[in-house]
Amino acid sequence: MKKILLAAVVLQMIGCAEKKNAETTNISFSTEGKKVFAYTTADSTSFRLSATDTASFTDFGQPFETQVCVFVDPSKTDQTYMGIGAAITDASAETLAKLPANKQEELLKAYFDKENGIGYSIVRTNINSCDFSSDMYTYVADGDKELKSFNIEHDRKYKIPMIKAAMKAAGGSVTFFGSPWSPPAWMKDNNNMLQGGKLKAEFAGAWAMYYTKFIKAYEAEGIPVWGISVQNEPMAKQRWESCIYTAEEERDFLKNHLGPTMHKEGLQDKKIIVWDHNRDLIYQRASTYFNDPEASKYAWGIGMHWYENWSGGDPMFENVGLVHQAFPDKNILFTEGCVERFDSTKYNWWALGERYGRSMINDFNNGMVGFTDWNILLDETGGPNHVGNFCFAPVHGHSKTGELVYTNSYYYIGHFSKFIQVGAKRIISSPSRSQLLTTSFLNPDGSVVVVVMNQGNINTDFVIWIDGKAAQAKALPHSMNTYVIR
Repeated sequence: MKKILLAAVVLQMIGCAEKKNAETTNISFSTEGKKVFAYTTADSTSFRLSATDTASFTDFGQPFETQVCVFVDPSKTDQTYMGIGAAITDASAETLAKLPANKQEELLKAYFDKENGIGYSIVRTNINSCDFSSDMYTYVADGDKELKSFNIEHDRKYKIPMIKAAMKAAGGSVTFFGSPWSPPAWMKDNNNMLQGGKLKAEFAGAWAMYYTKFIKAYEAEGIPVWGISVQNEPMAKQRWESCIYTAEEERDFLKNHLGPTMHKEGLQDKKIIVWDHNRDLIYQRASTYFNDPEASKYAWGIGMHWYENWSGGDPMFENVGLVHQAFPDKNILFTEGCVERFDSTKYNWWALGERYGRSMINDFNNGMVGFTDWNILLDETGGPNHVGNFCFAPVHGHSKTGELVYTNSYYYIGHFSKFIQVGAKRIISSPSRSQLLTTSFLNPDGSVVVVVMNQGNINTDFVIWIDGKAAQAKALPHSMNTYVIR
């Protein structure tokens, strides 16, 4: 792994505040005596989360039209930042287990260490098998409606050890949630975990209890469970594990079965995420759940993925903003995204990171509270995957050589996760040139984090402007930059 040249930044873990996302707080922030510390990852350079510059604020006043600026207003706050992380799937855990011990330790520190890594604080995992499993499995015997045979022995070999190691590397805890890809085949109308199908009505109660069994089993292993999502991608009939719910079916399962069962089993503090699919239908789904008071009371928020731009058009970021505007008391969490169609000749493809940067900035600016990448680690084939659905991960581990390959997406994600502290408030950040994308946060310790992505070919000098004061900055072509003001 390339050496990350970083100044130490203390990332405070203060927990996820259960506050309304759209609250506006009067914040008094002064640039007096503060400096701007710049960190850069740039194409065609050796910069990878590298400390590149330090600047100070001076009087600036009204910028001319010719002056490139990023305007930051810490007095206008929005949603509370929850954190950033990724999924530890069967594929990720199996790949890690094949690496030498020193490479396993390196990988976990690179992701979860708050000072020497990029400070991940969220972990997702699959309930039952998913496409990124080497085999199909569930936690119960066929036909066991009473769930007497429920056990997670399958997960004890690879997944649970990796999750525990990640918790340790993160300082003792992470925000951990699980998502099912499919109920057991015998609970479904197509008698198959694959190819969609629907949950049979007579098994709705047993399936609701299944989630609680999973939570209690993982917590018995020493892994606190923050929450669950109802169903991964409920409108996708896939050749891998999948299950279809219309918005009304998911709403009714939540309010009539899953929500009440979670409460009955003493798990009312666990968060429930609805939808867990793309931005395209997110408003229709959100309105169906959240306009129903009986369903809404059980839903912490809505999850989203980024696979909706079927025709190659722009991602539908504005749909996220509409949900945030209409339901400001509900949280929006990015629960999955990856670059598909793995090709080992494209490890250095700069578009990998830029897809992450563009999505994360736009989604944060539209109300997203946190970001969960898909597989945290995959092997040299983009797997393992039992249905041949191979993808990129930010880091690939070569099972034969023990080599770790860090793609630029690892560094792009790190420009957020390394510097934004859990509990931060998003603040206004506005660029004056279209090649620059930006989002900003006010940290609990009073520092301000300004993330600026230059998606163009132009070397762009600009100023960070706050209330009549400005500091000089630079964004190299095709670069991601973080500016910490403290």
